[in-house]
Amino acid sequence: MQSPSSSADHDTQRPVSQKTILSYAGDLPNICSLVGLFCAVLAIYFAAVGMFHAAMIGLVWAVFFDWSDGIIARRMKGRTEEQGLFGAQLDSLIDIVSFGICPAVVLLSYGHFSPWYIPGAFIIVATGVIRLSYFNVFGLVDKSTYMGLALDNNVLILAFVFLFNGLFSHTLFSIIIYILLMVLAALNVAPIKTPKFAGHWYYVLVVYTVTLSVLFGWQWFRM
Repeated sequence: MQSPSSSADHDTQRPVSQKTILSYAGDLPNICSLVGLFCAVLAIYFAAVGMFHAAMIGLVWAVFFDWSDGIIARRMKGRTEEQGLFGAQLDSLIDIVSFGICPAVVLLSYGHFSPWYIPGAFIIVATGVIRLSYFNVFGLVDKSTYMGLALDNNVLILAFVFLFNGLFSHTLFSIIIYILLMVLAALNVAPIKTPKFAGHWYYVLVVYTVTLSVLFGWQWFRM
């Protein structure tokens, strides 16, 4: 059994960073990640007050910035290993908010915060946490393959489905998104291999983000 003194000695041997905490947040890719977090916080706010068109706009832009931070990081020169490690942790924690908590709030709010929606909200957040924990330990299956469905796909699919919100009654559509999110949550932790969208798919995402923003903005304006 390790004595308290030996534990203290071990702690003193850890390298101490000379930079402040906020200096890492000022790294350009990390700024991009934080902008994505801001979009997610806006989405949570708009979902909570029932403005779902605005919430979907915030969500798709959160995905856009989530993709963009990695591209910026790979193209930056002179970025230190510490900045990269900090950015990886920051990105993962932001993903919990953007692609776990935010869709859960959308489900709860659309269901008028009925207790029947609490289990679904828990499953969304729990599977998100489990998936990201697994990814942080094991990473990709290979350079272009995930194990399970990536969490950002949940948001992209949810936003697309919300375009048809007006075609159904509120009750029926709440059931539709409940079932949809449960299926996506199962796919997030399923033992299936899914492709990692990169390269030219980024330009597809740009078009998708702008298009959905215009469509939701138009629907929002018509309300």
